[in-house]
Amino acid sequence: MKKNIIIFLLVILQYGLASCTKVEEKPSNPIQSEIIKNKNSPFYIDFSNYPTKNKKLPIGIFDSGTGGLTVLDAIINSDNFNNKSHEQENNGDSQIDFLNESFIYLGDKANMPYGEYSGNDKTDLLKEHIIKDVQFLLDNKYYSSQNEQDFETDKSPVKAIVIACNTATAYGKNDVEKFIADAGLDLKVIGVIGAGVRGALEGIKKDESATVGIMATAGTVASNGYPNTVTEQKNKLNYSGSIITFQQAGIGLAAAIDGEKDYLDKFLTAISTTYRGPSFTNTNALIDKNILNRYNFDFSNNQILFSGSRNKLIEIQLNSIENYIKCHVISLLEKIRTSDSKTKLKSVILGCTHYPFFVTEFNNVFAFAYNYKENNKFVYRDFMEEEISLIDPAINTAKELYTYLDENSLFNKGNIDESQFYISVPNLENKRNELKDEKNFTYKYKYGRNQGEIQEYVKRVPFSEKTLTPELLERLESQIPLTYKLIDGYLKK
Repeated sequence: MKKNIIIFLLVILQYGLASCTKVEEKPSNPIQSEIIKNKNSPFYIDFSNYPTKNKKLPIGIFDSGTGGLTVLDAIINSDNFNNKSHEQENNGDSQIDFLNESFIYLGDKANMPYGEYSGNDKTDLLKEHIIKDVQFLLDNKYYSSQNEQDFETDKSPVKAIVIACNTATAYGKNDVEKFIADAGLDLKVIGVIGAGVRGALEGIKKDESATVGIMATAGTVASNGYPNTVTEQKNKLNYSGSIITFQQAGIGLAAAIDGEKDYLDKFLTAISTTYRGPSFTNTNALIDKNILNRYNFDFSNNQILFSGSRNKLIEIQLNSIENYIKCHVISLLEKIRTSDSKTKLKSVILGCTHYPFFVTEFNNVFAFAYNYKENNKFVYRDFMEEEISLIDPAINTAKELYTYLDENSLFNKGNIDESQFYISVPNLENKRNELKDEKNFTYKYKYGRNQGEIQEYVKRVPFSEKTLTPELLERLESQIPLTYKLIDGYLKK
């Protein structure tokens, strides 16, 4: 009798352990299953006939908004190789490296900024958006306009993918690579983080000690993607010096650059109740009243909105891109100044694709800080080099892409003018969507959704004068003229 009881208990225990193991198994990504298996889904792709390693296909690039256009611009302007020998050369061969390649660009503007998802405990939802971005690049479908109910099916798939977004790289690159492998595809995925770190290390001697600053979105900072990659690459490349990293979350900066009204509204003349950027009271992005002069904010033309008086400020809100940059650069320098670090800041990785639009403004703030005095003493000079190298990860991304195409014989003989540009807009047919206006979800809804609620939140539509603001087009024309020329040609087709 005792023997039977013992056997019974052992069986129960074994069954219980097996059940526990089963419970702990991680469920598959719902959107990935939808794309690969559900033939009735709008996201389904039949990968059995995908034209893998077809050199005539375009290169896919995606970002959370229009900031990734700086990555595209770095790629199409790059001249690092001899196009006949494919050897890397210091001065290239006076012919751009990707002249005969075309590109398909997607900016997921309706769901941006991606940097906010981690702070709202929605990284799973962010990963779903990222997989949907990749699905779009691999698929042939798009909508001709926001109001069009039926999709077109003449978009080309792609032969390689560049994740032109630091946050998407940090949180989603591994998921994207797994998705592509599960779909049975042999397709290169390049992210900007590794490229940015390699660019920063190139300016540091192997035995030198230095501080590297990282300015990125809150999501990228929270991921620790850059510091971890600095450590990994430093060890891999046998750097013997001490390389210290300091991060600064540029809360609101990317959104302000893309014209998100919760962060910047040029028509405002007074404090906004929906503002989410740095202020005296935003604990996630605090402006320190005690060092207000160090920020050197520009109060003219409502670039700072405030309550109280200029002599006795109660609250302030940033209302210009330049003031956002001043706020975050000084915040980074304050972290270094108040630390125990003995090494000087030598380089800063612009770890958000929106930031390279404003290299001049970043340089101006660092120059101001280097020369800034209080009580006849320099405040920051002991903690920073006079010349700070601003690292644009897109430069090394272009090199990595070129090398991949070369090693896999994927260079095309096409025309860069055939490049296409798409952007996401809210799907007005989806009645569950909660909208601020026809171009924007409400903040609460955007970050209140859950992963696995499979639906078409957005439509991907071609760039047009309806989806791009005049201010954005003007900035693109002045700051990235070659990319603007491609966009302008696309708009006129």
